[in-house]
Amino acid sequence: MRAVTWQGKRDVRVETVPDPRIIDPTDIVVRITSTGICGSDLHLYEVLGPYLDPGDILGHEPMGVVEEVGPEVTTLSVGDRVVIPFNVSCGTCWMCGQGLHSQCETTQVTERGTGASLFGFSKLYGQVPGGQAELMRVPFGDTLPIKVEHGPPDQRYVYLSDVLPTAWQSVAYADIPKGGTVTVVGLGPIGEMAARIALHQGASLVIGVDLVPERLARARSRGVRTIDLTEHRKGVGDEVRALTGGRGTDAVIEAVGMEAHGAPAVKAAQQVAGLLPEKVGEKVLGRLGVDSMTAFNTAVDAVRRGGTVSLIGVYGGAIDPVPMLTMFDKQLQLRMGQANVKHWVDAILPLLDDDDVLGVEDFATHTLPLEDAPAAYKTFQAKQDGMIKTILRP
Repeated sequence: MRAVTWQGKRDVRVETVPDPRIIDPTDIVVRITSTGICGSDLHLYEVLGPYLDPGDILGHEPMGVVEEVGPEVTTLSVGDRVVIPFNVSCGTCWMCGQGLHSQCETTQVTERGTGASLFGFSKLYGQVPGGQAELMRVPFGDTLPIKVEHGPPDQRYVYLSDVLPTAWQSVAYADIPKGGTVTVVGLGPIGEMAARIALHQGASLVIGVDLVPERLARARSRGVRTIDLTEHRKGVGDEVRALTGGRGTDAVIEAVGMEAHGAPAVKAAQQVAGLLPEKVGEKVLGRLGVDSMTAFNTAVDAVRRGGTVSLIGVYGGAIDPVPMLTMFDKQLQLRMGQANVKHWVDAILPLLDDDDVLGVEDFATHTLPLEDAPAAYKTFQAKQDGMIKTILRP
């Protein structure tokens, strides 16, 4: 089959690799029909190379049709249409029972002290082959895939793999009061979808912060009040307070993470670590890794006293400096973590109907053949061509 493979820093290639096969009796094999490129994939493309091996198959936002089922799978049949969550979660352990699928005890990467395995996301999370491919082996066939109906276009459902539940969790964790206010820092796919969800759930004011004109324009078209970071780089908090009677918003959703703009020294350190030999680079990032905290500090500044910061942007630093004095003084609540995909699906599915209240069917800005993945990664990383969300079609 053809698959998108990591080969080095800023080097992904579409190669012919062996087809996946049933290994455990509860496995299924899915023929992928649509698969997304996520902002988290860019962390692999740019920063987390020491945790990857050449040939690793990327991607964690797939859907498709069941091609083969293991002998113990009872709820799916060949030909069923499914979306695959990015958490590799069993659905039956204690953590999954608490709705914490990203902490699944069956697939935790205990040797690295991390949570549940993730598809297509490095040694830190199990080095499980991903879904930017023609075929994909999926474990836990009875409990992990999300079965959806045939008929509607893939783009109605494909975001159940990551974008929708991740954005939904970020809003849930933000704990926005009824009719309250929220700032979303970063209007990439997750941030923009979080803004749409917050508005749908009744937030009276949603402020979106970004520096990419196309992202800002798209958010404004959905009713988001936008702040252009290029005009308020040092005064985002002041601008938010000016829009909220001097107080700040009830919550801030930080949807940027480790590669925020505005920290050139940190970016240089990340790049150096990415160029080191694998084992050395792993140790540097694992023990001394520092993320850009620009977006996080903006969130802490912009939220009102007694408010909530919901952290959904991915971080990987081991010694990140956190403004504890300010956070304690402002009496902030902080919630964070990988999305627990299966936990949120039942709440989201009723919205994926013909009314399309969240605008999922035209959410992608680019739909491209799988073979165009290398160029798509490059364009997405450079924030060019108006690319906000890309779907690949094998």
